[in-house]
Amino acid sequence: MSSNAPSEPGTIMSGEMAEQPAVLRRILDEGAGAIREVAGRIAAKNPRFVLLTARGTSDNAALYAKYLLEIKLGKPCGLTSMSTTTAYGAEPDLTDCLVITISQSGGSPDLVASTKAAREAGALTLAVTNNADSPLAQVSEYHIDVLAGPEKALPATKTYTAQLLALYLFVEGLRTAGQEAGEAGAADAAAKLPELAEAVLARKAEVKELAARYRFAERMVLTSRGYGYPTAKEAALKLMETSYIPALSYSGADLLHGPLAMVDNISPVIAVVGDGKGGEALRPVLERLRDRGADLVVIGREAEVARASAGFALPTGGLPEELQPIVQILPLQMLAYEVTMARGQDPDAPRSLAKVTETR
Repeated sequence: MSSNAPSEPGTIMSGEMAEQPAVLRRILDEGAGAIREVAGRIAAKNPRFVLLTARGTSDNAALYAKYLLEIKLGKPCGLTSMSTTTAYGAEPDLTDCLVITISQSGGSPDLVASTKAAREAGALTLAVTNNADSPLAQVSEYHIDVLAGPEKALPATKTYTAQLLALYLFVEGLRTAGQEAGEAGAADAAAKLPELAEAVLARKAEVKELAARYRFAERMVLTSRGYGYPTAKEAALKLMETSYIPALSYSGADLLHGPLAMVDNISPVIAVVGDGKGGEALRPVLERLRDRGADLVVIGREAEVARASAGFALPTGGLPEELQPIVQILPLQMLAYEVTMARGQDPDAPRSLAKVTETR
């Protein structure tokens, strides 16, 4: 076959999903030292609060970082509204603020413009990208390379999990700056991730069977709490951009404040249930969903999978709650892929999408 011949549908996305254990190992083996160094330099400047800037999949990684920063460091932290500076020309005072901009490509003009404006407004600026030579990396004071390698499929998979691990190591670096024992602890906690990722990705047959439930779905709801909430949002995005199924994501708390009314006995609901405080906080939501007769599928804790209509039990092997999202998203990436293939579509190239999107 000619090297220029088109690949089979889904080949690129499936190949990039399979690379994730190797990417996680690369970050731990080759990237952790550089991330720790950047964290130490920023910690020495002791920023008072943090703003996170991103779009799309990277925005879900930013939300994950927000949980880490608020829980682990107690830093006030928010997600930026870029149009306040790029469209409205606002001139905020960002003295003593750390602005973290997260982007797979590092090439989106609005992210570059927003980061440049933040630096001019007095902020410390950190870019987290998959391209050390990108415009975003160039305008930022500091940079972290997530080392995911080229990503060709339009739905981001390996760059997302790479961003999560890089952000975890960065926040741990801030928290333990100058403490050798703390640095070793962060590396030890994350060391089992590549092996766990391999084990989850090997369970393709289970996910394919689960995907059959959604071949003709017209709408889906995804929910979680705590560290699992960014996973629910990212899974909803993957389902929408690959299979075109309208997928709504809610914090479990928000789901109970109104949207629960749309859930009935034919409504597919996917709940991400971690081992930890977030999973415990979601238990009342799961009870309400069961009371309404929802078609409830659980990704995560084995005991909750057993009580649901179906699910995918995740072996976390004692993984800290804050690292579980890196494993939780894997079956949901595979689910988006399998649902899309079952519907006769190509997950490699969703219609009307581009890898780098220009906005203001």
